[in-house]
Amino acid sequence: MLQEIMVKPGKIEFQEVEIPQPGENQVLVKIMKIGICGSDIHVYHGEHPFTSYPVTQGHEVSGEIVKLGEKVRDLYVGQKVTIEPQVYCGECYPCRHGKYNLCEELKVMGFQTTGTASEYFAADASKVTPIPQEMSYDEGAMIEPLAVAVHGVKQVGDVRGMKIAVLGAGPIGNLVAQTAKGMGAEKVMITDISDLRLKKAEECGIHVCVNTRDKDFGEAMLETFGPDKADVIYDCAGNNTTMGQAIKYARKGSIIVLVAVFAGMAQIDLAVANDHELDIKSTMMYRHEDYLDAIRLVQEKKVHLSPLISRSFAFKDYQKAYEYIDENRETTMKVLINVQE
Repeated sequence: MLQEIMVKPGKIEFQEVEIPQPGENQVLVKIMKIGICGSDIHVYHGEHPFTSYPVTQGHEVSGEIVKLGEKVRDLYVGQKVTIEPQVYCGECYPCRHGKYNLCEELKVMGFQTTGTASEYFAADASKVTPIPQEMSYDEGAMIEPLAVAVHGVKQVGDVRGMKIAVLGAGPIGNLVAQTAKGMGAEKVMITDISDLRLKKAEECGIHVCVNTRDKDFGEAMLETFGPDKADVIYDCAGNNTTMGQAIKYARKGSIIVLVAVFAGMAQIDLAVANDHELDIKSTMMYRHEDYLDAIRLVQEKKVHLSPLISRSFAFKDYQKAYEYIDENRETTMKVLINVQE
C-alpha cells in the first residue's frame, strides 16, 4: 500500500509498505478522507515545535473497517469510523483522573507518532469511533476539529441561554460558533477581517457576523448584546490583537476562553484582566465524549460541515494541497485529501 511521508519541511514523498495486520485488540481501517489543519501546515513549514522528520501525517480522518482483531466485539466490518489520534500513557495524574487529553506523555498521530496518511491503518479499537452510515466520509474527517470546538465550548459548562462572542472565523472559530449555537446559546456573534470567512459563518447560521476592519469590536459587542455585553468570549484567532480585544471589551467578571494556539509569546494587558477579575481559560484537544457530542450535533443538523470544505485533492497530490493552501490562505477553509483517489 502507499503511505505518505513528509521527509523534511516542504517535501512529501510516498513509500510502498505492507498492509498492516491488526492486533487482537485492533481493527484495520481503509482510510477514505484526511483533513489538513493549521497544525499540519506548521509541520509543512517546519514551524511545529513538537514534530520531527520524517513523519507520516493524518489525524483528521474517516474510513471503513475492513478487518477485525480476534478480541474486537463491538465493531464490525463495513462500519464507517473516525479515529481519535491521541496516544496517552494511562498512568500519569491527568490520565488517572479522566483527563487523558492532558497526558504528561501525550503523543498525537501525525505529529509525534505515525499518522493515518496511508491507504490502510491499523488502529486500537479503543480509539475507533463509529460514525453514522448516512454521514459522508467528508463529514467524518471533520469530526476531529469539531470535537476540538465542542471541548472548547464546554470549558464554561452549560452555554444554554448565554450570549457568546467568537473572535476568528476560520474553521475552528466557525465550528465553535456553530457548536455554541447548537448547544443552546441565546445569541452568537463571530468576528474576523475576512468577508469570505464571515460569509461562510452566515451560511452556517451564525446570528451576527462582523468584520472588525470596518467596525470596532467593542462597538459591535454593545450593538449585538447591549450594555451587559457577552457572557463568554472565545478567542479562536490566538494573537495579541484578538486577545487584547477580548480583555479590553469583556464584561467585568466574565469569561474568556483561549481556543487557538497562540503564535509566539503573548503581549496582553494582564493588569486589566486582573482589575476586571476576568476568568481566562484555555482548552486542549478533546476526549471521547466530545467526539460523541460532535457526531450528535451533525446528526441533529445543528452543525453544518460541508460549507467549510474549500477543495479536495487526490492522495498523490498531497503536496499540491499544501501549495494550494499557501497560495490561497485568505480564501481557504478546510482542504481534504481523498486517499482512495
